[in-house]
Amino acid sequence: MRGDGTKAQMAHAVHEVITKMELGQVTLVGQDVGGMVAYAYLWEFADISRCVIMDVVIPGVDPWDDVLRNPAIWHFAFHAVPELPEILVRGHERPYFDFFYDLLSHDASKLTSEARSMYAEAYAGASELSAGFDWYRAFAEDARTNQSRSRDATPAIPLLYLRGEHESGDIDTYAAGLRSAGIKSVQHRLVPHAGHFPPEESPGETWRMISDFAEI
Repeated sequence: MRGDGTKAQMAHAVHEVITKMELGQVTLVGQDVGGMVAYAYLWEFADISRCVIMDVVIPGVDPWDDVLRNPAIWHFAFHAVPELPEILVRGHERPYFDFFYDLLSHDASKLTSEARSMYAEAYAGASELSAGFDWYRAFAEDARTNQSRSRDATPAIPLLYLRGEHESGDIDTYAAGLRSAGIKSVQHRLVPHAGHFPPEESPGETWRMISDFAEI
């Protein structure tokens, strides 16, 4: 059964995996939508040691409203439309996703053809593609949930916010938003030689920053 796309629901699914595998001293890392899920996890559970969020704005957390108003982020609204994105994208997953890889990366060659094909194939089924768009359809609910969270129970888990140095947006603004939302311990770093996809564009530096943070 397909989920509802809310990041809180996905955080609960991650928690089930961590619990069943009996993992300890977990550093939870999420990039893009995965970062939204990691943020929800911080508030829902307290069984991880550290958290890393990469290259994403959190629904309902500054600068969320500014991002929504940015015409360059047109796909947030498009992907939230019921059914239409599936009609237009199905069968064209590879060129559609390629548009974003080329637009948002600093060095598009780092996202190899093999990797791009693998990502496109992962969404080639009707339910898989809809599940991906459901992430966007749930943004309004995610924002309401995040804005309603009690500041009396703010997470004490250390958080590292990473952003590619060539990614648009001021990293200080994103870090300040996380602190204003109630995250008590926030560090932030820019990943060199990367745009929106540091794990692919600058894997060595990305791993070093995450590893150093996890071992503090």
